[in-house]
Amino acid sequence: MATLRIGFIGAGNMAQAFAKGLIAAGVTKPQGIVVSSPKVDQHLLDQMAAIGCGTTYNNREAASFSDVVVMAVKPAVIPRVLHDLQPCVTPARPLVTSVALGVTLATMEANLPPESRVIRIMPNTPALVQLGASVFCRGAHATDEDVQTTRRLLSAVGEVDEVPEGFLDAVTGLSGAGPAYVYLAIEALADGGVRMGLPRPLSLKLAAQTVMGAAKMVLETGKHPGQLKDEVCSPGAREGHDLSRNSHTPTGCTIQGVAALERNGLRAAFISAVHDATVKSIETSGK
Repeated sequence: MATLRIGFIGAGNMAQAFAKGLIAAGVTKPQGIVVSSPKVDQHLLDQMAAIGCGTTYNNREAASFSDVVVMAVKPAVIPRVLHDLQPCVTPARPLVTSVALGVTLATMEANLPPESRVIRIMPNTPALVQLGASVFCRGAHATDEDVQTTRRLLSAVGEVDEVPEGFLDAVTGLSGAGPAYVYLAIEALADGGVRMGLPRPLSLKLAAQTVMGAAKMVLETGKHPGQLKDEVCSPGAREGHDLSRNSHTPTGCTIQGVAALERNGLRAAFISAVHDATVKSIETSGK
């Protein structure tokens, strides 16, 4: 399959994670990527140049080079960027995609020439290590080939699903912002290990590996997380009664920890995080 030429408009964290993930996965080579950004972001362009990507201050130059354009800039500047790209976008080329929060397909299509091919994508930063969780939705003029190209790009850096556009705000609140929630959980687990006497590096490694392993168990076994949780939890001993057959084997350690999490509102905190991030995405899109 031919190597794709990809233009990134914007060189921030998401663009860098996505670009590095695509290169690592062999979808394109560093020289197959051109990144544009204002001079004020020269340090970001320098980081992209360090991995072999082309850089420019000219958005049109990046778009003219590309089979696929990925707009990875703040939502407020998307209309200006789209207007800038108009002279070099046709129904034939390039496919224009956007990771910008809350920027709808209708907005993209309204600010580009008629019949432009557009797709909204929502990857997340673990795309950098080919463990992204991504979704996309197609515009009115996107072709089946465009969908295949998008799947090729996103599946190279993790899992991908096509969804209705109406799902995008909730996806933003869950998997888009979700890595930050999980990093907090890993940090807190590691802090707990340190509190109980483990060295910081070991505690952090155990916490991160435990989260990764548990996630893989959910995906690969097909079991409900609640069932997997139950399989880890042994019955706790009642006060004054040892329920274990071997008095040297502690019982109920995990359920005690689970009870502490429930007591401190872990579930409610995660649910609220997804809710609040989704609401912010909706507000950003002006719905």
